[in-house]
Amino acid sequence: MTRVLIAFDKFKDALTARQACEAAAKALRAKHPDWELDLCPLADGGEGFCETLTRAAHGEFDYINCSGPRGASVRAPIGYVGGAAVKGNLREKLNLKDDSRIAIIEMASASGLALLPSNQRDPWQTGSRGTGELIAAATKAGVETLLLGVGGSATNDLGFGALEALGFRFLDSGGVSVSTPVPAVWNRVTRIEGARALLLPRLLIACDVTNPLLGPAGAAATFGPQKGLHADKLPRLEEQAARMSALLCDACGQPHTLRENPGTGAAGGFAFGLMVAAKAQLISGFTLVSDWLDLPARIAAADLILTGEGRYDATSLAGKGPGSLVTAARYFGKSVHIFAGSIGPDSTGETHAITPADMPLNEALRETSDLLEKKIAEIF
Repeated sequence: MTRVLIAFDKFKDALTARQACEAAAKALRAKHPDWELDLCPLADGGEGFCETLTRAAHGEFDYINCSGPRGASVRAPIGYVGGAAVKGNLREKLNLKDDSRIAIIEMASASGLALLPSNQRDPWQTGSRGTGELIAAATKAGVETLLLGVGGSATNDLGFGALEALGFRFLDSGGVSVSTPVPAVWNRVTRIEGARALLLPRLLIACDVTNPLLGPAGAAATFGPQKGLHADKLPRLEEQAARMSALLCDACGQPHTLRENPGTGAAGGFAFGLMVAAKAQLISGFTLVSDWLDLPARIAAADLILTGEGRYDATSLAGKGPGSLVTAARYFGKSVHIFAGSIGPDSTGETHAITPADMPLNEALRETSDLLEKKIAEIF
């Protein structure tokens, strides 16, 4: 009997990782009903992080009304999992006790780019308050550890919105609070307060980004354009981020050199803000998910592996879910087929673009599930 591991990441703006796996399974069952299928939705800290980890550990969800990236209310999940449900080796790595309670939070669900239409994407105006509200709710629920995935954010606010929700104050020269501290109002802020009042559980940020906060490889320069930042506004945002990050370091008694640490540029500097203010630790998103899902053992048990995402290119091999899966599968000598909406010219492996060359993007997004099923049926 052929055993197939179906492990897709999301197709952005089209399918969740779980939906992509189900579409692939439907296509294979129609052609090969005797094959044994192992569905394993992937996530690396972005969309699907909370659902994937919580469901895999048979946890429970709570849904919170919180602030979206531009203030409108959104409903976002928090996953709750017991320490005993985490795989033994990972439980040791994360220093979890069997009776501990873990909250799983996904920044994309409260402060994500996908929550905004393209004409509303503007890092000067977007903030992370909703993610802070989720952290506050999980803290109130009495968890010992917070696992936070920060991929897919719409923000470049250094996590200030979240810190405001957790009790920080951003003050002007007269000592008046500047509410909703998005970059558009940073010029009014001269002082930050609140570090002494912040009491949070241990916070682990799952992230595979290695960018520092500032500079040509920093948060704004690297990720700002996809969040709506115009090139002519980059120098100003960079200047303000440098000033505001220094204010936060001073408020928390931390060295300014923290801005140079790899990963501090993740999620528009959200990782930096939480590292400085809440002593958050960065951990590899894909490594966490891989261990959580027992992925190496599932790869080893498979005869064939199907994976993919919205676009597969050279960046997919730089820590993203499907690329990391392909690397691991090659180590085990497994046959892997990669399906994506589009394939980069510098991609390697057995790749299959599911979108016809002449199909407009908006149509392709609507038809992604059917296109994926048809391509898999064609290949197999």
